[in-house]
Amino acid sequence: MILGYTAAEVRAAEEPLLADGVPLMQHAAFALATRVAAELADRRGHVRGATVVALVGSGNNGGDALHAGAYLARRGVRVVAVCATDAPHADGLAALRRAGGRAVRAVEPGAADGDRPDDTAALPGVWLGDAVAEAYAADVVLDGLLGIGGRGAPRGVAGLLAGLLADLLESEDAGSAGGGPRSASEAGGGPLVVAVDLPSGAGVDDGSLPDGPVLPAGVTVTFGAAKPGLLLPPASRRAGRVEVVDLGLALPERPAVARLAPADVAALWPVPGPEDHKYSRGVLGVVAGTPAYPGAAVLTVSAAALSGVGMVRFVGPSAVARSVLAARPEVVAGTGRVQAWLLGPGVDPGHAKQARRVTGALQAALAAGLPAVLDAGALALAPRELAPWCVLTPHAGELATLLSRLGEDVERAAVEAEPLRWARRAHELTGATVLLKGSTTVVVGAGGAVYAQADAPGWLATAGAGDVLAGVLGALLAGRAADVLDDPPLAAALAASAALVHGRAAEEAVPGGPVTALGVAHAIPATVAGLLRG
Repeated sequence: MILGYTAAEVRAAEEPLLADGVPLMQHAAFALATRVAAELADRRGHVRGATVVALVGSGNNGGDALHAGAYLARRGVRVVAVCATDAPHADGLAALRRAGGRAVRAVEPGAADGDRPDDTAALPGVWLGDAVAEAYAADVVLDGLLGIGGRGAPRGVAGLLAGLLADLLESEDAGSAGGGPRSASEAGGGPLVVAVDLPSGAGVDDGSLPDGPVLPAGVTVTFGAAKPGLLLPPASRRAGRVEVVDLGLALPERPAVARLAPADVAALWPVPGPEDHKYSRGVLGVVAGTPAYPGAAVLTVSAAALSGVGMVRFVGPSAVARSVLAARPEVVAGTGRVQAWLLGPGVDPGHAKQARRVTGALQAALAAGLPAVLDAGALALAPRELAPWCVLTPHAGELATLLSRLGEDVERAAVEAEPLRWARRAHELTGATVLLKGSTTVVVGAGGAVYAQADAPGWLATAGAGDVLAGVLGALLAGRAADVLDDPPLAAALAASAALVHGRAAEEAVPGGPVTALGVAHAIPATVAGLLRG
């Protein structure tokens, strides 16, 4: 599990160590240099003779980059620090120079005469364009412009450096086949960008992106603990692979955000024992589909059955039930005892009979204290007050609609820009656990629980995938219904677990290639078995 802590929590944990004289910056810089050296060896076959350009701001992140540059220079790396400030970290600058590294100050076009490049100055100047060209030609670029104390995008020369280099990297990426934003090194050209603690300008505590340039990293080496912005979208998409350097910090027991790993999900998954039977393993009631959308019901019950629930009961129109039973003969049609409900996939709230079934099952679940998944059409039918063991599963557009119905003035674009904020707001307004679907799925639940799962390949953005996710989650809630009622924050952990299995099943179905929702459902048993084997 990766645990993320806020900037304030990390600073508070650092204070006693700094007071005791522990050289945290040197420890962090050495770890950063070690990881950069490993990347250089992997990319080039050797470290000596490589070129590293450090983009340096005035704060401690700039100091980390300078000290790391000094370690690398002593290993035969050509290191150039391009400073966006007249006053970089003094000890770091001195260390770099002693090790044979070079430091310059980037000067933007149109600078006053006194600010023009001067090779005789204490910090020689170079034109901004030349500095960017040198960075783009390097093997590795260290982004040390802003740290956890920064707010908003880099400004002035720092912003120009980040923006111009980002444009070059993204144009390289655009010329390569494939989907969303990547570092140029992933696309096969340009330097590997290594963010120092976090990409400069990324929202450290909330994962937001500023109105300005953020240099996309291939790797982020973060110190002491992961920061929430490295796990939460949209900033997490600029962080690349996250590597955490342990500095021995005493951090709070509860993180600001967590990301489950396969071992965590294996520990949470309901595994039957020799005394279990179909009822003790969990019975899931499903109200899904309409005659216009029978496929949603088939996908939902298929995913639930293949996730290991003891029994699935389907409630819906007879025409849809026939489709469900033809696909999954083990499903039982009709009402009966259940441990959890899954409501809404493929349900048009305008279909009066099926809408009544949804509201009736939800009312029964709330009255009996049963867990429930509310997906798609059920979101429009939900009352304002729910329980934490009720899990809402909207995408950004559905969450905007739900929040508007609850009195919030918000549109889809705002939800996509600040998913944690709006998922948390929906939890506050309804009391329900909220699973906000996306390339990184955000879950907010009782007791301050927040998860961010980035397990889904881009191919999973396909019709019916949400129905499969709902089926996996419904099976988990049914299998651990009593535990969820005793421990409401568990609903959020199970929702995050469902997101991980959903994403990994897509990769299991067709590694690296296009998948269908039914293919994902069929890959669930092998995915779960792999997790349980460890």
